[in-house]
Amino acid sequence: MSNFKNLEMAAAVSAHKNITVKKSLFSTKVIYTPTQSTVKDIILEYAPADGERVKRLLDMPLDKMVSEIEQKGKPATTPVGHYRLEVCLSDDQQFCAIQLFSFIDLKYNAATEFYAYEGSDAQAVVKLIS
Repeated sequence: MSNFKNLEMAAAVSAHKNITVKKSLFSTKVIYTPTQSTVKDIILEYAPADGERVKRLLDMPLDKMVSEIEQKGKPATTPVGHYRLEVCLSDDQQFCAIQLFSFIDLKYNAATEFYAYEGSDAQAVVKLIS
């Protein structure tokens, strides 16, 4: 698990209306307030071809994305890749924030917009990362 404050999308997640960030001297705790569930961050990396597929999946309507993942499977991750998918997922899977970044010119640049899902939509997006 990574450190929340080091995520490229940390500011966007923190600004979400249903997220509370509690900072202490040694840690940062992120809470999805409607269910009081802890939010964990996940980082997945992809090779160029799979990263492009993730980008296409995230740009699709949610129902089409789920259908394609069920038909073709989820994209394969790699230990070190050109694409980095940052995910913040609540323990109860009622909240999911997700954004894809590409590594260009020695830094990560947003490859997709920031997406935040709640309820059953969040549970559907989990199919991309589980």
